Amino acid sequence: MHQGLGQLLGSSPALESVRAQVRRIAQLDATVLIEGETGTGKEVAARSVHYLGSRRDRPFVPVNCGALADALVESELFGHERGAFTDAKSSSFGLVSEARDGTLFLDEVDALSLKAQAALLRFLQDGSYRRVGGTGQRRSEARVIVASNANLQALAEARLFRQDLLYRINVLTVRLPPLRERGDDALELAQHFLRRLSAHHHRPAVRFSPGTLQHIRTSAWPGNVRELENFVQRAFLLSDQDDIEVPGHAPAAHPQGEAPNSLKAAKQRAMAELEGDFVRRLLAQSQGNISQAARLAGQDRSAFRRLVKRCGIAPAPGCEPKPTDAP
Repeated sequence: MHQGLGQLLGSSPALESVRAQVRRIAQLDATVLIEGETGTGKEVAARSVHYLGSRRDRPFVPVNCGALADALVESELFGHERGAFTDAKSSSFGLVSEARDGTLFLDEVDALSLKAQAALLRFLQDGSYRRVGGTGQRRSEARVIVASNANLQALAEARLFRQDLLYRINVLTVRLPPLRERGDDALELAQHFLRRLSAHHHRPAVRFSPGTLQHIRTSAWPGNVRELENFVQRAFLLSDQDDIEVPGHAPAAHPQGEAPNSLKAAKQRAMAELEGDFVRRLLAQSQGNISQAARLAGQDRSAFRRLVKRCGIAPAPGCEPKPTDAP
């Protein structure tokens, strides 16, 4: 469970400013908009607001709006009555009801259709809603926190996001800075991830080599904390030594118009080799069983298959994927 500010890790002034905002906002009972690039920790910030506030002992209900089918958004959020639509074989309370007087966290709110945005707006106006297929009005005292990695104002100007909904959700705002604006926080985070992996795998002596530390310090990390954590996990799993090294730069075609010795091209080559080594090792450990290799990688099978294909790796003779791995 994420509580307080314990998961907002880093010592940079940029992150300390965010922590101060979160502490202040947690004491104010109003709708919050959290903005930031993908992987910056928007759900972590939302949980911090919840657990630092007066609702800490009540439910925190996270919802990925991008994963909700448009036709079922209202049903998922507000619930439905039995027989309200073809597959409604029983009634459902909905996520708003589940949040009760706690916190409802709506991530990727920009993914909602204009119709779903209208339904959300009606709910935010006074906390009242109606189940799909129902007749009675219901009320919820849940606090709503929304998050987006998109420029909602630009989307509103392009008529892709309701301006009136933007006004409603943009009461209190937190902007999470990307990792490239956080000084040496990348090093601090990487060391945290490494300690956690070392403890889990019982390898207490493992550490980053000087070259790996320099790589972590100078990389742009466009995927932010999520990308950094992924990098540390892969590098750790691929390393048989106490010193974790960044793989050497293998020859690779560089994007058109980009210098072959540029930092970006070098990073792409390093990551391509890292991914290739990672996939080969897991396939060897699982004797070619894609499902087992995917579990070792912490990915679902389809995502791991795409990674194998992207790396251009064919299973070795005698290590073909099992028939149960066929889609």
